[in-house]
Amino acid sequence: MKQTLFVLLILMSVFQSQAQLNINHYIRVGRTRISIGNYTGAIEYFNIVIKFKPHLAEAYLYRGTAKHSLEDYRGAIKDYNKAIEIKPYYPRAYNNRGMAYHNLHEFKKAIEDYNKALEFDPNDETIYNNRGIAKLALKDIKGAIEDYDKALKVNPKSTYALMNRSNAKIVSGDIKGAISDLNKVIMIRPHYAAAYLNRGLARFELEDYAAALRDYDQCIKFDPKNALAFNNRGIVKHKLEDYNSAIMDYDMALKLDPQMASAYFNRAMAREILNRPGYEDDYRIAAQLNPKFDLKSRRIDAEKLAQQQQNQQNQQNQKNQKNNNQQTANNQQQNNSQNQSKQNTVQNNTTNQNNTKAVAQNNDQKEKQEAEKKRKRRTKMNLIVEDARDLPTDEAEEEVDDGRIQNKNIVIDLQPLFIISAFEKNAVDYNRFQYYNLAIDELNEANNYEPWLTLSNKPVDKYRDIFENFILYFNEKIAVQKNSNNYLNRGIFYSLLGKYNKALDDLNRSIELNKKDAIAHFARANCKYKMLEEIAKLSGSQTNVSIAINKKGIDNIDNKENDSNSSFDYSDILDDYAVTLSQNPNFFFGYYNRAFIKLRLGQYESAIDDLNKAIKLEPEFAEAYFNRGLTKIYLDDIEGGALDLSRAGELGISGAYNIIKRYCN
Repeated sequence: MKQTLFVLLILMSVFQSQAQLNINHYIRVGRTRISIGNYTGAIEYFNIVIKFKPHLAEAYLYRGTAKHSLEDYRGAIKDYNKAIEIKPYYPRAYNNRGMAYHNLHEFKKAIEDYNKALEFDPNDETIYNNRGIAKLALKDIKGAIEDYDKALKVNPKSTYALMNRSNAKIVSGDIKGAISDLNKVIMIRPHYAAAYLNRGLARFELEDYAAALRDYDQCIKFDPKNALAFNNRGIVKHKLEDYNSAIMDYDMALKLDPQMASAYFNRAMAREILNRPGYEDDYRIAAQLNPKFDLKSRRIDAEKLAQQQQNQQNQQNQKNQKNNNQQTANNQQQNNSQNQSKQNTVQNNTTNQNNTKAVAQNNDQKEKQEAEKKRKRRTKMNLIVEDARDLPTDEAEEEVDDGRIQNKNIVIDLQPLFIISAFEKNAVDYNRFQYYNLAIDELNEANNYEPWLTLSNKPVDKYRDIFENFILYFNEKIAVQKNSNNYLNRGIFYSLLGKYNKALDDLNRSIELNKKDAIAHFARANCKYKMLEEIAKLSGSQTNVSIAINKKGIDNIDNKENDSNSSFDYSDILDDYAVTLSQNPNFFFGYYNRAFIKLRLGQYESAIDDLNKAIKLEPEFAEAYFNRGLTKIYLDDIEGGALDLSRAGELGISGAYNIIKRYCN
């Protein structure tokens, strides 16, 4: 007995150590994936760790780090919150959360987190450095420099702190002090391109153009893909009136970064000076990319200001005239009064002319000052270097396949309907996420798992031959037994093959034989929708449900699309989904599909209610989170939409990260 007990204890110990080893393996692989830039892959691994070890703070920290790298800052904050909840004395979690808040421009919250991190680790130069960046964002230049000084006290060779202190000094006007810091950086890291770029900015401020050019040349030598260096070097050449060479630099900057508005604007000015064609297009593109470069609106604003000043001056002149006339009336000297009135009129006319000239001169002066301010703003880009050594660097950001999938633009559209599909037995497509549902499992059991039915919203074209074979199979079964189940199955496969009239005949017959079959009503609703979709396609109408998003949020759905939708009657489809859900209130696909139709009809609030129910029944329903996220953004709930999209990305819909980056940050 004792020997048996001993063996059992040994076996339990082995199993426990094996389980621990597996968890450590997943953490190790997850961290490795972060280090090589496979952030979505890392999230998958940390999801597994969290599922089995939900109280492990490190798993949330690392998953938050992966989301942070995908620019899903709200999702990262949510994970950092959980890490801090489990481990309240976790300085790294506070620091990372502070960085995420900073990226959302919530600088005060960022500073609070950095303060908390420093309570637990007062000798971490990274935290001082990041707090300095946040203070600088709040225009607390003195406080920022003090933090950089503290970071340098911890590590006198911290190039991050020296770089950022130089930036603060430039903002404060201490250009020579900034250059001194940048000199130290270059001594420590002679090949650090960013240091040469910033020293070029500083030297440009001192009008030491030759030295600035040398620095930009060095920056480009060490980082030949730095668009900002080409743009800034072009500005120096522009200043030296070497316009042809400046244009070549602007061309290169735009080749590297086609979205750089300042390069278009600068090139437009150089082309206009040389009377080259294309400068008007450059001005137009610059204004489209960034409204502050819109010359037309600025000219209108200047004209409005001049008109306003002129109106104010005219009102003052009228008031003066009225006062002069009142004084004249009191004098009772008619002749003198007439002479005085003429004299006042002449003086007022002269005053008006002088005031008009003054307004014009003031406007010219203001335009010159504004142009000079704008020139300085153009040369002061990239002044903040965030210390993110706990996170991967941005050196390969232009590569879409480097794991930063948020940089890969996607066509923004709702996730499609779920339909009943099938695979050959023992040949399930494991690349697709399979949701388990009891109703489908019961149908499979009734079929003796031949065919093996599943629910999917992915294309099924490559399985057409399999579906044809199953129709033949159910033809034979119906010939023997005309029951509801056999008609349901054949109707499903007719629908998958696009033979919608035959599918509807079978599904109607199935429902006649069993009116309470929830799956039959669900399949019929899907078939009707697919039929409408096919009709619209043949008629040339666009039927994909899209929510158009722009930089300011989400626009209304395209009116043409709404017009085409209005010609279709979705009430029968909604009725079938209603029956499905009345017979099976736990069938979460019914809520999801009904929400999809409601979104097409513009019933956004009701659609969200259905998506809420679907998510409550299936907490890992990625597509439901995605569609709810888009809908929330459409309704101006950016925060809620971003969190839903973050969850969708966490559950495997990688396109969510691109939407978060483009419209939520």
